[in-house]
Amino acid sequence: MIPSIHRQGNSTLGLLHYLYGKGTHEERVDPHLVASFDHMAPDPGRDPAATKKDLAHLLDQPLHLLDADQRPEQHVWHCSVRAAPDDPILTDEQWADIARRIVAATGIDPGDGAGCRWAAVRHADDHIHIIATLVREDGRRPDHHRSGKRAQAEARLIEADYDLHRVAPGDGTAAKRTTSAERHKADRLGWDRAAREELRETVRRAVAGATSTDEFLERLKDAGLLVRTRVLPSGDVKGYNVALPGDRNRDKEPIYYAGSTLAPDLSLPRIQARFTTDSTPPGTADSERPERSTASSAPAAARRTTAHAAWAAVLVLDHNSDDGASAAQIAATGEVLDALAKTSALHTRNELRQAAWEFERASRSHTRAEFRHAQDLRRSARDLVNSGPAFGRGEDGAGTAMVLDTLVFLAIAAAHWHAQRQHAQQAEAARRAAAHLRAAYEQAAAEPLTVLRERGRRIVPSLRHHHATTVRAALPDLAESILAEPGWDALAATLADATQAGHKPQALLAEAASRRELGTADSISDVLVWRLRRMAGLPAYALAPEPTPVNRLTDRQAMAPRLATPSASRAPRR
Repeated sequence: MIPSIHRQGNSTLGLLHYLYGKGTHEERVDPHLVASFDHMAPDPGRDPAATKKDLAHLLDQPLHLLDADQRPEQHVWHCSVRAAPDDPILTDEQWADIARRIVAATGIDPGDGAGCRWAAVRHADDHIHIIATLVREDGRRPDHHRSGKRAQAEARLIEADYDLHRVAPGDGTAAKRTTSAERHKADRLGWDRAAREELRETVRRAVAGATSTDEFLERLKDAGLLVRTRVLPSGDVKGYNVALPGDRNRDKEPIYYAGSTLAPDLSLPRIQARFTTDSTPPGTADSERPERSTASSAPAAARRTTAHAAWAAVLVLDHNSDDGASAAQIAATGEVLDALAKTSALHTRNELRQAAWEFERASRSHTRAEFRHAQDLRRSARDLVNSGPAFGRGEDGAGTAMVLDTLVFLAIAAAHWHAQRQHAQQAEAARRAAAHLRAAYEQAAAEPLTVLRERGRRIVPSLRHHHATTVRAALPDLAESILAEPGWDALAATLADATQAGHKPQALLAEAASRRELGTADSISDVLVWRLRRMAGLPAYALAPEPTPVNRLTDRQAMAPRLATPSASRAPRR
């Protein structure tokens, strides 16, 4: 249940006309009173003898207790209370009780017999509007300071009492909600989303991996936004405003939004704080991070380095006690998701866009992010943007699956980190993002895993048995579950590739499993496939075997110790 305190007004009758009107889309059905301060207020919705002027006059009577110069100019208090989409339809009596609890909690009518006059109007199944006059019966002003927070606290109690959908308590770091006027305008113009939401997503994508103010502003312009800047006498940019070209006011002028009004962390100073460079050389967070393969496409190479940076961030969230460093990793993860959503293949784009949209809430809390600790992730976001779009096939498609597999774990780790610190909204947002990332992973991984599984099924039985023995030796508690999974064939092919590349599969498996628990994975074998291919520097996408692959070698040749390294060429036979 969401209570929203609206801007105070100066016309009780004007607001009543709005509440009892048909609405711009004929969406209001049977507007009527469900409760009032004295249970006897006239209802112009159902009483033919009552008018909106009668109700307005009754509510405004306490104003006449004050001299004209003492009356508050903005004397109309307005609060809407909306149920969740999955809540049952409440009765008028239930909404009346909710209205009384809200006005009591906010100080509008605390129950002392001299509160403000108010009325609650219902014109839809899922919400009510409460209108009140901000002068008490005794002529004093009500104590409604921080009424929004007080209403939210009471709403949490109402949800429990009525067994309604539980809304996670907020902490004041959420982005400003889109207003009903903005939503109606978007509907009228045929837009998928309101201008505020479209701008927020576009600005976030421009931030992803940006290293300077000039680069950030150029990205905004390249995205088609109208950009205005405020410049200090020194020439430094102080702030910025953005607008959609088609979003105009009555005078046909663009409607600009300051970055800070789109989201608290999109003000220019907060964005510039991300540009901090780290004295630590890139890649040292993960000692296994390989050099980029010159054979890989740019999108594929960017996804591989992103997978390494994301895995390092998982370990930070799991083990680092520095909250500033952890908050920076989470915020930078949001940049990576924005960059992926911008450059992803068509079949994963919708889920990745939804994941980035959900994770936006998880990326912001009261914990100050120390971005010098998250430069590897920010560089990865920049690489993703600069490498261009991936087409979802071959190496870049498999690279996408590899990075998404890691990002699922990173989103779960972020949810756990927030939950430990009672950041309820952020934890829930991270969990929702993880669900979208899983869906995107399944779409991206379908083709490369099919290729790997086909390769695994072609391995000679004796060699498959050898790899199964390796799994049992390295992971005795998980081995039987792994060997029973459909993904075992792909893991067998990956173990064969790792052996041919000169690695010791048993040690590699044990190390991969020790990095983080595997018991909660949907498919342990699939997770191990991507971990092993990342750790061993194997191609993410395995092409069909040549005439002399591992599965065509003799058992003795296949199991012989390899002298070659991943970067070394095979020595000629003597």
